[in-house]
Amino acid sequence: MLAVLASSWALFLGLLLLMIGNGLQGTLLGVRGEIEGFDALTMSFVMSAYFLGFLGGSRAAPLLIQRVGHVRVFAALASLISAAFILYAAFPHPIAWAAMRLLVGFCFSGVYVVCESWLNDSSTTETRGKTLSLYMIVQMLGVVSAQFMLNLANPADYALFVLISVLVSISFAPILLSATPAPMFQTTKPMTLQRLVETSPLGSVGMFFMGLIFAGMFGMAAVYGAERGLSVSDISLFVATIYTGGLLLQYPIGWLSDRMDRRRLIAILTAIGAVTMVMGFFASEAFTALLVAAFLLGGLSNPLYSLLIAYTADYLDYEDMAAASGGLMFINGCGAILGPFIVGAMMTTLGADSYFLFMAANFALVSGYALWRMTRRAPTPVEDTASFAYVAPQASPVAVEVATEYAIEQAEGEELEEDPDQPETAGPV
Repeated sequence: MLAVLASSWALFLGLLLLMIGNGLQGTLLGVRGEIEGFDALTMSFVMSAYFLGFLGGSRAAPLLIQRVGHVRVFAALASLISAAFILYAAFPHPIAWAAMRLLVGFCFSGVYVVCESWLNDSSTTETRGKTLSLYMIVQMLGVVSAQFMLNLANPADYALFVLISVLVSISFAPILLSATPAPMFQTTKPMTLQRLVETSPLGSVGMFFMGLIFAGMFGMAAVYGAERGLSVSDISLFVATIYTGGLLLQYPIGWLSDRMDRRRLIAILTAIGAVTMVMGFFASEAFTALLVAAFLLGGLSNPLYSLLIAYTADYLDYEDMAAASGGLMFINGCGAILGPFIVGAMMTTLGADSYFLFMAANFALVSGYALWRMTRRAPTPVEDTASFAYVAPQASPVAVEVATEYAIEQAEGEELEEDPDQPETAGPV
């Protein structure tokens, strides 16, 4: 991994700065919204706009790149992000914020497509797995470190908005100066939703509810903290703990997923999540309990995204895996768009602590559905399952498909080791 970092350090540095800017803007808006007097329901509209823009950008970005190239698309979209970050402070109004969140979500989706395409083009079959892992680590480190930057200035002033705008602007230099023009990354057309649901009902249903959870987690965590009356430093620590959990628990959960019935693991993890969220609801007055709930919220939900993709792949031929991952990402995005509205309405009518009830309900529904699905068909033998490849929920379709192809390569390698006479071209790479 050090060799990968040494060869692409400038690109990873630029990505780190981008993630710091993106990670800070969501938390900052949650805190600033409370200062401006916006209630949780109003902020839910603002936060939801990002996920709508992100879903649209993931579809439009490849077309833009095909027309004008990676460099121009990246420079244009990153410039728009930088401008939007400044305008947040200039126009503190829910409609203006929602419009800019929509724009920022669209632009970040395109920026991720460009960056991930460059990373994929610069990696080889031998280094692709390490490159993916390092990319996800950089993403998480950027978001976690961003939370502590919330304490550098008063959220009621302009300084933090200027800071995130400058960080995004600075990120242009290392990325554009280090990256060579990359070939167009042809994203696979997703399979029909009907076929996807028929192939993996649990994967499809689970991804929709994970979208609800992710939106509440990434979009509304700071809003919850502000509604609860937490200090700025406590909010930054609360949000950072969510992402830290996602970073630290992904590998042990991934290890387990390759060694047991994945439906059982999904049911266990979501049941633990439901119980933990209920405990967070009742123990919310104790800040330590909030941090424990936050750690497990991020630590369980982030790996579940990759786990559901891997589980769905267990019932597909190699050539269909990439198409299915695109469909699952679309289902997840639909859930993410709805999530802030639901949790915002709950927090407005039932109080801020209903944030944890929202999370508990979603975890419980996935757990119950997974248990029911275990009665409907036999499990796939562990030795026949696809390899687990971690993908962050905020990744673009490029990273999802690259991770899926990497898992295919790993599975094919294992098959060749077991049967050396098998042709090496089985399945796409």
